[in-house]
Amino acid sequence: MSFRWNFIQPEHEEVAPRLQEELGIPWSIAHLLAIRKITTFEEAKKFFRPSLSQLHDPFLMKGMEAGSDRLASAVRTGETVVVYGDYDVDGTTATSIVYTFLKNFGLNVRYYIPHRFKEGYGISEDGIDFAGEIGATLIVSVDCGITAVEETEYAKSKGIELIICDHHNAGEVIPDAVAVLDPKQPGCPYPFKGLSGAGVGFKLVQATLVKLGLQPEIAHPYLDLVAISIASDIVPIVDENRILMREGLKRINAEPRPGVKALMDRIQLRDAEISTSHIVFSLGPRINAAGRMGDAAVAVSLLIAETGHEAHDYAARLEKINFQRRDTDTKTMSQALLQLDQNMDPDNCSSLVLHDPDWHLGVIGIVASRLVDIYCRPTIMLSTVDGLIKGSARSINGFNIYEALKQCDDLLVQFGGHKYAAGLTIAEDQLANFIERFQQITNETLSEQDFKPELMIDAELALSEITPRFWKLLKQFEPYGPNNLKPVFVSRNIQVAGRPSIVGQGHLKMRISQDGAGVMDSIGFNMKKFAEPLLNAGNAPVDIAYAIEENTWNNRTTLQLRLKDIHINGDLVP
Repeated sequence: MSFRWNFIQPEHEEVAPRLQEELGIPWSIAHLLAIRKITTFEEAKKFFRPSLSQLHDPFLMKGMEAGSDRLASAVRTGETVVVYGDYDVDGTTATSIVYTFLKNFGLNVRYYIPHRFKEGYGISEDGIDFAGEIGATLIVSVDCGITAVEETEYAKSKGIELIICDHHNAGEVIPDAVAVLDPKQPGCPYPFKGLSGAGVGFKLVQATLVKLGLQPEIAHPYLDLVAISIASDIVPIVDENRILMREGLKRINAEPRPGVKALMDRIQLRDAEISTSHIVFSLGPRINAAGRMGDAAVAVSLLIAETGHEAHDYAARLEKINFQRRDTDTKTMSQALLQLDQNMDPDNCSSLVLHDPDWHLGVIGIVASRLVDIYCRPTIMLSTVDGLIKGSARSINGFNIYEALKQCDDLLVQFGGHKYAAGLTIAEDQLANFIERFQQITNETLSEQDFKPELMIDAELALSEITPRFWKLLKQFEPYGPNNLKPVFVSRNIQVAGRPSIVGQGHLKMRISQDGAGVMDSIGFNMKKFAEPLLNAGNAPVDIAYAIEENTWNNRTTLQLRLKDIHINGDLVP
C-alpha cells in the first residue's frame, strides 16, 4: 500500500546554502531550485520571472532559413498547401496552428491527418496522393516526417515539396526535403532540444512572419494550442517549454479560442483556473480520444472552429467519442485483469505480456500504463490487426523498454519509442519466441527491489514552515510537468486530530498537527485503505508524504495537504 521514499539530492550540495543566502529564501525553496539544476542568482531570477523575451531566436534552428523562406513564398504567391499532422494531441494542435496561420492569409490550405489504423503513424503515400489530387505544391508536416525518406522522394516525384517539422529522434538518413526542422537532428545548434511538435510548428510560424516583414508576436495567439501540446505530449517543462506553457495557460484562462472554450464548457471547467493538470487529465484526453478511436479530424475541426456554435457541435461529438473510448478502455482493463488472474501470477513475473486479438489499438497503451501502476512491472499489451500483432509497451523507473525491444529486433517486424513507452509489431508465428525472449531480458535485468514502487521526495518539511511567504515562493515554481514536477514533501511525527473520515469515492480526509502547532486539513484521493491502519495505530505518530495546494470552499481559500503516502511508526503500511 505504501511506497519506498526516495529523497532527491542535488548534484552539488553547496548550491542550496548559497542560493539561500543570495536570494534570502528558506532553505527548502533553495533546495528545490538546486535539484532542478538552478545554480546561480541569474538562473533563479529567470526561473521565477519567465517571460516571452527569453524565448530563443527561431533562426537558430537548422533549416529554419530555408523553411521560412519557402513558406513565406507560398503565402505571397497563394499556393495550395497541405498541413500534414499526427493523430495525437501534439499532432492535432500543431496542425491547427499552421493551418490557421496560413488560412488567415487567404491561402487554399487543407489539413491531412492519417487514420490511426488504416495508415498508421507518419507521412503516407495516401496523404501525398491527397495533396496531389487537390493540386498542392507544398506539404508542411508537423509532429512527424523526420524518418520519411522514401515518402519525401515520392512527393518530389509528384512535384510536391516538403517542409518537415518534427521533434522526434532522427534516423541514420535525413529526408531530402526543402527544409527539415527538428532540434534533435544531428548538427542542429538550437539551444533547447525539448520542444513539442507544436512548438516546432510555432517556431516556423514566427520565422515566416519575420520573412513576411511582420512582427513574430503575431504568433502569440497560438500559445494556447502550444501549451495544450506541451502538457499532453509529456515533454520537459523547463527552459522554453516552461515559458510557452506559462503564457499559454494565461491565454487559455483569459481568452480561450472557441474550440477550447467549448470543450471547457462541455466538461464544466469554465469557472476553474485552468492548470497543467486540467489539460493532462481533462482537455488532453478528450482531444486525444478522436485519434485513439480512429479519425482525429474532428479534433482539428474543433480547434480551428471560428464560431462558438460550430465549436460546441464539435465539442459534443468529441465528448461522445470520449465516452466510447472510456467504455472500451474499461472493458479492456477488465479483460486484461482476468487474463492475468487466469494465466499468471504477477508477483512472480518480472514482466507482463498480454495478447487478445480483439483488443482496440487505441486504448491498449492506456491499459498498459495502468497495469504498470498496479503491478510495477514492464507491461506490453498486444492486439491483432490484418494478420500482424501490434502493441504498446510501458515501463517502470530504471528499465529502458526501448533498449529491451532492441534486443528482440530479430523477432520484430518493427518497433519504436523511448525509455518508458514504445510501440511494436510482431509476426504471429514469432509471438511465443518474443514473449520468451522479453521475459528472459527482464528476469536478467530486474531485481526484487525494482518491483517495489517508490515515491520521489523533494524535501523534508516541518508543518510550521508552510507560511504565506513560503507558499508565495512555491507558487512561482508553476507550471508543473516533467523535469519540474509538483514538489512532494515529507513531514514526520504527525498527530492525527480526531478520527480520519472517508469522503466521496473512497478519499481519506483528516486533520493533522505537528509538535502542538496549528491544525491543517489534508486529503488523500483513493486512500481509504489507510483509514483502518490509522485507527488501529491509535495515537501513534505517522509520517506523511504530500503536495501542498489551495482549496476553495464557500468563497474561502485555504491551504491543504494533498496526501501521497503514509508511514505508521516509521514503517510502510503493507
